[in-house]
Amino acid sequence: MDSHGQCEQRVVWAVVGTGIGPLLLAATGDGLVNVVFHATDTVRDRALERLASRLGTRPVEAPGSPLLAEAIRQVEAYFAGERHGFDLPLDWSLTAGFNRQVLRELESGVPYGSVVGYGELAGRLGRPGAAQAVGLAMGANPLPVVVPCHRVVENDGGIGGFGGGVDTKRKLLALEGVLPEPLF
Repeated sequence: MDSHGQCEQRVVWAVVGTGIGPLLLAATGDGLVNVVFHATDTVRDRALERLASRLGTRPVEAPGSPLLAEAIRQVEAYFAGERHGFDLPLDWSLTAGFNRQVLRELESGVPYGSVVGYGELAGRLGRPGAAQAVGLAMGANPLPVVVPCHRVVENDGGIGGFGGGVDTKRKLLALEGVLPEPLF
């Protein structure tokens, strides 16, 4: 409740440095709502503008908020190789429908150190012909790294595309021991 007695959804954010560059983490009262790659000032500011328009409130920088502090701790432990999963409340409000189904299946059903094909993931949801739609859901994932779209690859062994860039995807898969460390 704000001073005018209106309930407003508070959105807090922080940037954390990682082995793949700065990540923007944003959270609502319901949970982590957005993770954004390459969060330099320009990218961060654009992401915060998008969040403000999607969620109807201006995000506030608050790395000390309990949820963000815990998210930062878990992200840092993941990149240090000390953590293989995330135990954070998630706010799914930036995704809906089939995309949300795909991302929930990915989050619960594709563990650290493993990969799944786009077609196989579609099949798990009873939509075996929907590999392309799964690819679109991955591209629209508002919670990358935490909801591990980097673990979805092409059925022929190709790495597939990635919203954070293929180099970032390779680094995440190398961190999880799926690929050898990139040489350069």
